[in-house]
Amino acid sequence: MDNKMRKVGKRLASLWSASRQLRIGLILFVLVLLVAIFADVLSPFDPYYLGEDLLVAPGSENHPLGTNQMGCDILSMLLHGSRASLTIGIVAAAISGLIGTLLGAFAGYYGGMLDKVVSEVINIFLMIPSFFLILIIVSIFGSNMFNVMLVIGLTSWPSNARMMRVQAMSLKERTFIKGAVVMGESRLRILFKYIIPNGLFPVIANTTMGVAKAILTEASLSFLGLGDPNVVSWGQMVFDGKAYLQTGWWISTLPGLSIMLIVVVFYMIGDGLNYALNPRMKKL
Repeated sequence: MDNKMRKVGKRLASLWSASRQLRIGLILFVLVLLVAIFADVLSPFDPYYLGEDLLVAPGSENHPLGTNQMGCDILSMLLHGSRASLTIGIVAAAISGLIGTLLGAFAGYYGGMLDKVVSEVINIFLMIPSFFLILIIVSIFGSNMFNVMLVIGLTSWPSNARMMRVQAMSLKERTFIKGAVVMGESRLRILFKYIIPNGLFPVIANTTMGVAKAILTEASLSFLGLGDPNVVSWGQMVFDGKAYLQTGWWISTLPGLSIMLIVVVFYMIGDGLNYALNPRMKKL
């Protein structure tokens, strides 16, 4: 047990020291995560509280980042909006990563008809503009937070499946896999014990970048009026403030900058992981 913990510790230490971009991204992510966790403590007001001060500009003593057209405090809404945006991004990316990993691993390792079917399904999804597909599904089934997370996850898995399929096709030809087959281990056991753990690294990096894409997708849906109106999110704040860009620019600008920041953070983490986990990137 101690040896395993030491190996894990060494692995994490090597990842931490491999990429400065990864280190900066992780530090910023931890800060954003702490803000989301302690939003109730940090917020000066309830984000749903409708005050009497309407369209107060940033710099006010009571409202450092101003208020919106309903009198809600922008700072409080930004702090609580980080929860919704992070939740949607992480859950949607996790669904995408799980589905893509399983389908890609089974298709690449088992091959045959299963591989052909999965490959055709991937091609169909890649040919259809995913955002318009999401628009249609959300319009039909509703725009609550659960539906948005589920739809984004169910439409963004093909890139992960394609990566995992290639990894599985390469790994099944390796000597240690053939040795496991000779030893009599079942194909299912080989798949979950050797194929997936050894081929998961590029999928992890891609899934991390998928968090940023999911946050952008949710913001786009909210901007078009298809977000969850009962949840404070950065995308919903941008939508609420687009009619007041001339008189209350801060309502949309500040959450827009927050979205940009979190997207950059996850792209830094994903790109850093890709560099740290990919030997070819290190050589380059």
